[in-house]
Amino acid sequence: MRYFIRDTTLFLRGRFRAASTGINGGIADVTTILNHTVPRDFDDDPPRYLDLLTARHGLSREYFGLLTAVRMRHLCVLQYDFVTVFITAGVTNPTRSDPKTPHTINIIVYSREGMSDAALLETIVTVTGAKAQALHDLGYDFPGTTTDAVAVACDRDTASAHTYAGTLTEVGRRVHAAVLYGVPEALARQQGKAPSGANRRSSSTAATAGITGWSGKKRGALTTPATFRGSGAITVTVPTTPASMRNSGNGSRVQAAAGSGAVPDVRSCTSRRSQTT
Repeated sequence: MRYFIRDTTLFLRGRFRAASTGINGGIADVTTILNHTVPRDFDDDPPRYLDLLTARHGLSREYFGLLTAVRMRHLCVLQYDFVTVFITAGVTNPTRSDPKTPHTINIIVYSREGMSDAALLETIVTVTGAKAQALHDLGYDFPGTTTDAVAVACDRDTASAHTYAGTLTEVGRRVHAAVLYGVPEALARQQGKAPSGANRRSSSTAATAGITGWSGKKRGALTTPATFRGSGAITVTVPTTPASMRNSGNGSRVQAAAGSGAVPDVRSCTSRRSQTT
């Protein structure tokens, strides 16, 4: 799997077996999963809109797509061992509100290890539970927004190592921990409580989970690493300005990296064309 941001869209590319509750969702073999920012007054046909978007980028229709009013510069990327989680979050349209209000909590989960179809589907349940708990812990009296969506993927050619994905399983507990920590982080960025280049908060949750994050001084398109005390099990990558990755000086995109257990050095993110996991 490799991922990158081009303009206002996060792309995950690979040979995936995936499940999605988003546009044209279901369970299928796909080559692309995307999360795209639309205007706050978006009033188009979502499937047609995404078909045109993928066609403009030269991609096939083997994709799952999510839409949000949250800007990609607020994207949070979290890695816990073989699990990588991508979150954009906004809560101006809670479940009891007018469904036309913008924002959404979109969560994409990728497992480097294989998963059965049942595990892919159960991961959606695990993600939803963690998201609801995170919102409750933040003091919200709703479990999500009217337009939340989840996509879960694993490499199609990898043997299914995980049959289930509840919170007592190896994959489920990693997904739950990453989402539980990532939703507040993503909301803090979207709400301006953790602005670009600002120091991240070293919360008790982070210390308990043993989280390593990107924080502190700005360096190119990303921030430099900062470490919370703990076991170092979870790595949190929070791009300062992902949209600025769109060019590398010659018109080609710079792609963010997802490592296998540690955030790559920021210089590798700003110099390499792509990164795989």
